[in-house]
Amino acid sequence: MAEKFIVDSPDVTYTKDYIEAEYPYQTTQVHEENGSIKVKPCSTKFTFRTERKVPKLGVMLVGWGGNNGTTVTAAVLANQLGLHWMTKTGKKVANYYGSLFQSSTVCLGVGSAGDMYIPFKDLLPTVNPNDIVFDGWDISSLDLCDAMERAQVLDWQLQEQLKPYMKKFQPRPSIYFPEFIAANQGSRADNVFHGSKKEQLDQIRKDIRDFKTKSGVNKVIVLWTANTECFCDVSRGVNDTAGNLMKTIECGGEISPSSMFAVASILEGCAYINGSPQNTFVPGVIDLAVKHKVFIAGDDFKSGQTKIKSVLVDFLVSAGLKTVSIVSYNHLGNNDGKNLSAPAQFRSKEISKSNVVDDMVQSNPILYKPNEKPDHCVVIKYVPYVGDSKRAMDEYTSEIMMGGTNTIVLHNTCEDSLLASPLILDLVVLTELCQRITFRTESDTEFQTFHSVLSILSYLCKAPLVPGGTPVVNSLFKQRMCIENILRACLALPPQNHMLLEHKMQRSFMSTRITDHSAAHKTAKLDNILNKNQIINGYTNGYEK
Repeated sequence: MAEKFIVDSPDVTYTKDYIEAEYPYQTTQVHEENGSIKVKPCSTKFTFRTERKVPKLGVMLVGWGGNNGTTVTAAVLANQLGLHWMTKTGKKVANYYGSLFQSSTVCLGVGSAGDMYIPFKDLLPTVNPNDIVFDGWDISSLDLCDAMERAQVLDWQLQEQLKPYMKKFQPRPSIYFPEFIAANQGSRADNVFHGSKKEQLDQIRKDIRDFKTKSGVNKVIVLWTANTECFCDVSRGVNDTAGNLMKTIECGGEISPSSMFAVASILEGCAYINGSPQNTFVPGVIDLAVKHKVFIAGDDFKSGQTKIKSVLVDFLVSAGLKTVSIVSYNHLGNNDGKNLSAPAQFRSKEISKSNVVDDMVQSNPILYKPNEKPDHCVVIKYVPYVGDSKRAMDEYTSEIMMGGTNTIVLHNTCEDSLLASPLILDLVVLTELCQRITFRTESDTEFQTFHSVLSILSYLCKAPLVPGGTPVVNSLFKQRMCIENILRACLALPPQNHMLLEHKMQRSFMSTRITDHSAAHKTAKLDNILNKNQIINGYTNGYEK
């Protein structure tokens, strides 16, 4: 795959198979000594190696016939075919809006005309979503055409164009353990496995191998986008180690369907991503993934209300405002909302939504005492009429200067599956890319991969799974910068620091390199002054200039 740009640096080498980069990783160590704090800058030399060849990727979705599964499959088909359709507001064209990789940009550097932005997907060779091959499982026997109609997510004219293609997709039978999902899902469960848990595990593995052989894909990633399950008890001797977990499956003990799919995927060498909030990754599953050196990631897609929360609380706390109360209310009418109307399943979602502010609160001991947190209440209600159009209402109350309070109230209406579907694409695209990246430090004798718990995906997850003993980061912009800067490191490019020192000096060290830009900058400055005058005169307040 040809790169969109070439890095001109002695620290980067392009071979037929790899991009290899030498990168100094700068960190700061802090420790207390004799009552004073010592700060020591450190540098570790890394060598990153990225495979240039992009494989043919297969994605198997658990819950393929649900709203998310049908929507992401239909979206990829619509983009492949270049479809367009009419709505009451005009012509719509297939796109990947909402995808970090496909629809957002990164600043590559500074050119003669200013900052140079490129699509995120072009930093390194990545899978094109149009080339992804889908398959999967569902407890419902509907083909994807009928399931798409049942979901009521996409415009009817678009569905009509997609019907001949979606009709060809038939979900494979899936695992159905009624005790893990709401009783109201029983009427959909007409396409399920039978037999012992060991036999069901073997069938999942057989399905993965069958798909890989028949489709001709080079890699398979399995992603759970099925119902939220209740939490599974973590018990010594049952699911605390890989060995005990496998014994539990052998003897038919308690294990959730999502954990069964995770085990099958790991044993087949396939990365597994959990898009729901339950504790799929019990210690035994994590242990198994580490032993087999297979990536796992989760939990729970971060698409709407929680994404905004991870931005807003970060802003409030960083601004020195003490957020003391967060109340989040949702109502939705799709099958996810129906399943979450059961208390045990709602509890799983409540936990994943509630922990999102913890690291931001803990970062400011000026505002918060040890173990002090804002009051945080999450409510989810099932209202069938609104379908996939979820309503979210939030109230943030903060203490401000001299005993004052500030309250921010938000109302957010969003199409649930149309926000989650691009996240599914980002999750599998980034996971596949990470499978092609290896690195070593000066002390390493050989290259290594990322940890099996792939925490780089945290940007896309409500409750990020991280390796034991490592910090959990929920701040959205920190998570995004983590992804961007790691990919930049693979090209020996420095991290984005936004200092712009060259523009804050009387005599810039870059003056000879930005001569052409200076005239444009002066024009832009004049335009800015004129725009400010128009704003003062009120001409931009709903009027044409």
